[in-house]
Amino acid sequence: MADPRFFKNTGDKKLSEIASLCGADLINPEKYADMVISDVAPLDTAGAQDLSFLDNRKYKDQFLKTKAGACFVSPAMAEYAPDGVALLVSAAPYRAYALAAQAFYPPGNPAGDETVVEDGAVIKPGVVLGKGCWIEAGAVIGENVVLGDYCRVGSNAVISHAQLGNNVRIYPGAKIGQDGFGFAIDPRGFVKVPQLGRVIIHDHVEIGANTTIDRGAGPDTVIGAGTWIDNLVQIGHNVKIGRCCVIVSQVGISGSTVLDDFVMMGGQSGVAGHLKIGSGARIAAQSGIMRDVPAGEEQMGSPAMPSKQFMRQVAALKRLINKAK
Repeated sequence: MADPRFFKNTGDKKLSEIASLCGADLINPEKYADMVISDVAPLDTAGAQDLSFLDNRKYKDQFLKTKAGACFVSPAMAEYAPDGVALLVSAAPYRAYALAAQAFYPPGNPAGDETVVEDGAVIKPGVVLGKGCWIEAGAVIGENVVLGDYCRVGSNAVISHAQLGNNVRIYPGAKIGQDGFGFAIDPRGFVKVPQLGRVIIHDHVEIGANTTIDRGAGPDTVIGAGTWIDNLVQIGHNVKIGRCCVIVSQVGISGSTVLDDFVMMGGQSGVAGHLKIGSGARIAAQSGIMRDVPAGEEQMGSPAMPSKQFMRQVAALKRLINKAK
């Protein structure tokens, strides 16, 4: 169970209530509808009043041995359930579990619609805070920054020259809106180019700890609705990121690059400047993108290429090495 010193459980719930909330089909409702669930837990530690889930076949053995009172499963895995485990069948068990876990441990501002500003936070003149915002200790919100409703800014995060939509979460230590890396190269010394744009962050965006997002040089840097950005990501000036992208830790995106909707970038991958990554493209971890990526394509390697081509080259190299032995 979650440590009650850090996580507050909202209390017991009937299985029928959970099934309805998560859009899952409860098997044998006449037997299990009134079953009381007290918490959520992993398969291997769950007890008789806990709810768990199975979303990956690799954990089938744990499922066979689980002591959980109830479990979210896909239709294909339901037949493997141990006796006595109530089943909530869903095409997306992990999503269903996430909704259930949120019901037991609701996210967001503990003060509801009231805005909370913790000790040591700095709110500079002209800032606009929507309802239900939560500004944690030591955060700094620069002049004239606008935050929509229910935004949360983590400890020691700094935001300037930015406009945030609703339900945006900025994790501790993130830096948003600082000068972009823009200068004219001159033998007499570099000349700083004033960065006169903003950072525009749309609704339901998450930005991880110690991530940095530079403001635009003239046009704005834009983060589209529903995009999730992990810790330790660097996003350069004038970058445009579409809706519902996933950007994993230590990714670097150079200035003026455009990511269309639903792009996924694996950890430590990097993109050169002024490129376009098409909608639905997937970039493998540690890949180096040096040219445009068509929509829907999966690329890997450095310099990156279509994944099938990369794997063929790896296989050919392996054969050459084996022959040389």
